Amino acid sequence: MDTVTRPRILVVGAGFAGVECVRRLERRLAPDEADLTLVTPFSYQLYLPLLPQVASGVLTPQSVALSLRRSERYRTRIIPGGAIGVDLRAKVCVIRTIDGEVVDEPYDYIVLAPGSVTRTFDIPGLTDHAFGLKSLAEAAYLRDHVISQLDIADASHDPAERASRLQFVVVGGGYAGTETAACLQRLTHAAVKRYPRLDPGLIKWHLIDIAPKLMPELGENLGHSAQQILTRRGIEISLGVSIAKAGAEEVTFTDGRVVPTRTLIWTAGVVASPLIGTLGAETVRGRLAVNADMCLPGHDGVFALGDSAAVPDVAKGDGAVCPPTAQHALRQGRHVAENVIATLRGLPTRQYVHRDLGLVVDLGGKDAVSKPLGIELHGVPAQAVARGYHWSALRTGVAKTRVMTNWLLNAVAGDDFVRTGFQAHRPGSLRDFEYLDAYLTPEQVRAHVGEAGRAAR
Repeated sequence: MDTVTRPRILVVGAGFAGVECVRRLERRLAPDEADLTLVTPFSYQLYLPLLPQVASGVLTPQSVALSLRRSERYRTRIIPGGAIGVDLRAKVCVIRTIDGEVVDEPYDYIVLAPGSVTRTFDIPGLTDHAFGLKSLAEAAYLRDHVISQLDIADASHDPAERASRLQFVVVGGGYAGTETAACLQRLTHAAVKRYPRLDPGLIKWHLIDIAPKLMPELGENLGHSAQQILTRRGIEISLGVSIAKAGAEEVTFTDGRVVPTRTLIWTAGVVASPLIGTLGAETVRGRLAVNADMCLPGHDGVFALGDSAAVPDVAKGDGAVCPPTAQHALRQGRHVAENVIATLRGLPTRQYVHRDLGLVVDLGGKDAVSKPLGIELHGVPAQAVARGYHWSALRTGVAKTRVMTNWLLNAVAGDDFVRTGFQAHRPGSLRDFEYLDAYLTPEQVRAHVGEAGRAAR
C-alpha cells in the first residue's frame, strides 16, 4: 500500500522572523496539510531590543524570553539545536543538537531565519576581552560583571585598580550601544550611592563609534538630542574613534588614548549568521540574496528573511534592502508564511512591501528620543511611545504583564543591585558566547550529507 507523506516545512531560527512565520503557518495550515519543524537552541523567542534593560536590571530575564512551549495548541516540532549547514541540492539541513549530536533533517520547504551574530574585526584581544549583548546569557553575565566591578573597587586598596574597575567602555553608537551605555550608566549611578567608600566621580562611561554621528538614522535633531542627554549624564562620547587593541586591564583607542578598564562592551553592528556561508549561494554584504518575495533564486522551496537575508526594500526602491530590524523581521515572518502556503497550494507568491513606521530609543528613566511616522519626540512623550511600542510588540499576554510589572516596580522601588553569581561559573567574552567555530563549509556539508546517505542505503 502506498504511503502518502505530508510536505515537510523546516524553519531555522526562533527570532522575530522565524517565530512569526511558524505561528502564521500553524494558524493557516490544516494539521494534515504539512508537518512543521523549528530548529532553535532555545525553546523561547528573545525580545532582543529590551536586552539593555535586562543588563541594567530594569527587567528580569524571564520577562523578555517568550516560551515556545507554553501553549498546548501549538503543534510545531522543536529540534533543540543549531543548524550548522544546509545542502540545497539534497534538501537536507545539518543540525548539531544541544547534546552535541549531529543529525540530518530532510525538508521539502525550508525557511532560513537564523538571524545574525556580532560583527567583529581583526582587533588584537577583542574576542578574548570584550563582552557582547546578543543573548540572554550575555545580558545576565554583563549585569553581574558591572556590579562586581563596584564590589571589587570598594574592597580594593589600590587606587589604580579602583580607577580601572570604575571605567567602562561601550563600542557602537547605534541603538544597541547607545541604549546599553545609557541603561548601565544609570545602574552604576544609582548603585554607587550604596558604596560610601567609592567616589562617584571615579565612575566614567565611554561611548565610542567610528561613525561621525550618533544614531544617524534618527536624523540631525534627534541624534543631537540623544548625544546631549548622554553627555549631561557624564558619558564621554567619542566619534570617529574605534578600538586599536583590547587587553584584560586596558583598552587602546585608535586616537592613541589608553583607557584603564576591566569592562569593554562591543555592540558595533551585526553580520548574517555563518549558516548562510554554508549554502554556497550568492550574498549581498554577507546576507543571502533573495527576491522581493523572499524566495532564493534557482532553488525551489527555499525562503530566507530577517537579518540573514538581503530582502529588497520595494517601498524605498533604488536597489535598497530592508535593514536588519525587528520591525521588518516581524512582518517578513508573516509574509513569508503566506508565500510558503501559496507555493504549497500552487498559487503565486507576493512581494514583501513595508514602509518604516519609525524609530524609538529608550535611554532609561524619563529620557528617550523617538520618531514615530516621522514625528520627532523627546523626553516623556518619546519614552511613552518607545515603551508602548515594545510592550505592544511582545507576543503574549504573559510577557506583556511581566514587562509592565517590572517597569512599574522599578519606577517605584528602584533596583536591588543583586549579583546572581552567574559570572563565577564561566568566562563571558565574545569568544565564549558566539560559537562561530560550529559551522561547516559548503564542502563539508555536501560530504557529510553524502556519507549519511550512503550509510542509510
